[in-house]
Amino acid sequence: MGCGPRHDAAADGHHRPGRRSGRGTAEDPTGGELSRGKTRFTAGLAALPWIGPVLVLIAAIVAFPAGYMVWTSTRDLNSYGQDRGSAGLANYRTLFRIPELASVLLHTVIWVVAVVLITLLLSAALAQFLNKDFPGRTAVRLAVLVPWAASVVMTTTIFYYMLDPDVGIANRFLVDIGLLERGFGFTKQPTEAFMVAIGVAVFVSIPFTTYTILAGLHSIPAELGEAGRVDGASAWQRYRYLTLPQLRPAIAVATIINIINVFNSLPILQVLTGSIAGFSADTTTTLTFKLIRQNQQIDTAAAMSVLNFGLIVVIIAIYVKVVRPTRGVDE
Repeated sequence: MGCGPRHDAAADGHHRPGRRSGRGTAEDPTGGELSRGKTRFTAGLAALPWIGPVLVLIAAIVAFPAGYMVWTSTRDLNSYGQDRGSAGLANYRTLFRIPELASVLLHTVIWVVAVVLITLLLSAALAQFLNKDFPGRTAVRLAVLVPWAASVVMTTTIFYYMLDPDVGIANRFLVDIGLLERGFGFTKQPTEAFMVAIGVAVFVSIPFTTYTILAGLHSIPAELGEAGRVDGASAWQRYRYLTLPQLRPAIAVATIINIINVFNSLPILQVLTGSIAGFSADTTTTLTFKLIRQNQQIDTAAAMSVLNFGLIVVIIAIYVKVVRPTRGVDE
């Protein structure tokens, strides 16, 4: 209507700036995909001198040992570790014929879930407390580090002798206050020793987990909590809906590292349950140790190590998939 002829970009074959037609050209019929692929490839080559040493290090300390472990699990090894040739999957068949394997796997699940879950709950509460400003906070923070700095074997041995039914100070205290008539063998029975091991594992895992969550709390802007307070949210609501989502990455790091450490933990269980006959208080890690030390089954132990490694990978993958640690930060 009196505005003059309208210029149609599509009519003369030109496109408006900033918009792509999605069609290819004679030089690049893929519509730019080939060029973008070349750009990414070129960028990867340019970064290779920088990331190359890291890749070599990962291959040397992760990929090669893992591959060698898998290869060893398919070999026929004598009690001295001499390779007598290929065994195929015979070591895995021997492993799955162990009658107690199912109960050992169940113990492992209970061990990992209980230690990691209790550690996270206690550490989250302790980190929240240590994040407050109060007199002597620095001294308390340093005191939390003591179980982490001390030797795990030494710490576990102390608990072992404290709970000894004859000379243990903890048993003596329980008898003196009338809770027990005589000393109880907390470390002599499979179930009780396993429960004590869970408690010791939580005790030595709390420092790292607490400081990881505490670092996450320090990264949260103070204005976030103030905004929630102004809007009338209670302390629990502020923690549940404001603080906790921001702690997802820190909690994820603590959880994954704790799963790996607890899954492969040998010293605690070896000190507390190693003298108990049979496999009634064993996890997959202590079973591997017994296969090597007591039964001289190095090849079967290698198969157990592969199974252990696979279980850890699957558990962590499920955790990351279900929890999605960065969801609260990205959304």
